[in-house]
Amino acid sequence: MKKLDFGPLITAIVTPFDACHHVDISQLEGLLDHLLDQKSTSILVTSLVGEGQTLNSVEKLRMWESTVDFVGDQIPVIADVGTNNTKTTLHNVKLAEEADVDGLLVVVPYYSKPTQQGLLSHFKEVATSTKLPILLYNDPKRCGIGLELATILELAQLENVVGIVDVSDGLNLMKEVKTASPEDFLVYSGDDRWYLGNLKLGGVGGISTASHFVGKSMMTIFDLCRSGCMDEAEILNSRLIPLYQVTSSDMGPASVKALLNQGDFDVGGVRLPLTDLDPMRATMLWEAVSDLLD
Repeated sequence: MKKLDFGPLITAIVTPFDACHHVDISQLEGLLDHLLDQKSTSILVTSLVGEGQTLNSVEKLRMWESTVDFVGDQIPVIADVGTNNTKTTLHNVKLAEEADVDGLLVVVPYYSKPTQQGLLSHFKEVATSTKLPILLYNDPKRCGIGLELATILELAQLENVVGIVDVSDGLNLMKEVKTASPEDFLVYSGDDRWYLGNLKLGGVGGISTASHFVGKSMMTIFDLCRSGCMDEAEILNSRLIPLYQVTSSDMGPASVKALLNQGDFDVGGVRLPLTDLDPMRATMLWEAVSDLLD
């Protein structure tokens, strides 16, 4: 199959909530316009940052459909459909197809700690259920288990498993995958702190949360890297590290939403079991990083 170009900067968008913690589609269009202006090359919807784990099927479908409607054919829309239940994941795949998304992100099944053979069977069943391109999502810290290199390479042979997003241990696995996988297999970092490092290895780019605020700068880093201007890329990237540390922290969606709410947006708070930052903490974060924003 022809590989879809997701580009180097996939923004994992937050899910806006109103004061009652209902999905607030009225805030979504403005946020998407902002991300387009920030040079996002794809939008990932209902991910961890989008609090997909707290959204029901109706809410997920609404977010996917609304994002596709708003973005149109300007950039690809990727639905995070993964769960720790293969049957539920397959159900989400069908809903995402109904929403006419362009690709799927499928996480390693969390909590149950399947064997590598179990992971192979899970991902193969998902892949054979759809023609949509799939990005594997490897996050051993949160999932309790990770994809081993041999498993990734076997899955990379499937026609519509087009790449991996890795949030494991620095750049080690990304380097191994990039070296051993097919040339057109896409390797993304899933942590803003490893965005430039992955680019230097020849990876595509990253799934980002910082791109809510500094997407233009991150695309400049990409352009500098591809032009061989590594010193300039390093200087710009190092300037953004304080923001990367905030958006990649265990505060997750709460920190991203707090910064957006301190700015020009009203994306609401987070749903339990996550909790919002207290106002003082949110203000301190804003004061620490506001000078870095595009």
